[in-house]
Amino acid sequence: MKKIKISVVKKAWHSDLAEKYATPDLTPCEYHKEGEIFYSNGWQKPDGLCDNAWKSMMEYVFALAHGAENFYDGELNHPKQFIASCNDGFRPVSFLIEGTDDEADLFVDKDLEH
Repeated sequence: MKKIKISVVKKAWHSDLAEKYATPDLTPCEYHKEGEIFYSNGWQKPDGLCDNAWKSMMEYVFALAHGAENFYDGELNHPKQFIASCNDGFRPVSFLIEGTDDEADLFVDKDLEH
């Protein structure tokens, strides 16, 4: 299984939707910043990655880690890439998910990392 790189590439804020449907105190996503990079072993959510974002991309991370390519019939520039966005309709964050050539660590023991 291959290691997967996950990069925050764009944050959006749909003020028209927020103004019409959200509470007045809703703000753009403060959880992620453009340029952030995370790595996954193909099945585990990286520390610091939003849970909802992970839910929107985990099947593609898993597939890329196992060698899948050419999502959407090859519409992407690179066969080992995919763009996913979190499911927040007011403030979606888009992520570039890339398969690497590096082997993933299959087991992560958080107690050993400290």
